[in-house]
Amino acid sequence: MAATRGRLIIVCGLPGAGKTTAATELAERHAGVRYSPDDWMDALGINLWDEAKRAGIEQLQWQQAQSLLALGGTAIIEWGTWARSERDALREAARALGAAVELVHMDAPIDVLLDRVTRRGRESPPIDRAMLEDASHAFERPTAEELALYDPPAKAPPRD
Repeated sequence: MAATRGRLIIVCGLPGAGKTTAATELAERHAGVRYSPDDWMDALGINLWDEAKRAGIEQLQWQQAQSLLALGGTAIIEWGTWARSERDALREAARALGAAVELVHMDAPIDVLLDRVTRRGRESPPIDRAMLEDASHAFERPTAEELALYDPPAKAPPRD
């Protein structure tokens, strides 16, 4: 009997782009585990702007995700992954484990992002337009060349 191949799904985008909604749907559809540092930080009472703690949580999440991939499971990474180098590192490490890797790029206009982050009110201090504009300039949106490096989306398994 052949071993089941793991699958990593990286969901990238700016705050308010819809990463959590997409990642939650993907986790349900593929019986996967969603890794969101914001959720863990909220649960632990950690401010979402604490970058040192965020980095530590992402490291722990990645360790868990790699174990899941090695067992043939599906891991959904919802970290933003603004830099191509960050996405490349995740893709290469997952492929080294024999996993397929998908990239889901979420995007929306600044006005939509601002409306969404304002309505959810999750960050303290809140994200404002200038922060989103700066983030938008810093975000390395996936190019067609980069997207070609990823596997096509998997078909959802049949539901019982």
